[in-house]
Amino acid sequence: TPPCNENVEWMVAMEPVDVDPADMERFTSLYPLNARPIRSPNRRFILGLG
Repeated sequence: TPPCNENVEWMVAMEPVDVDPADMERFTSLYPLNARPIRSPNRRFILGLG
């Protein structure tokens, strides 16, 4: 979404979250192809891995 800058801070849960299959189906119908190929980190920092 605008202003489309590259400064993004992700917050990722350390534990998996249960998702109802119907909710997942609804999400994928609303947002098809919601993924892109893995890219190199370049100058982005990874502060933790699970």
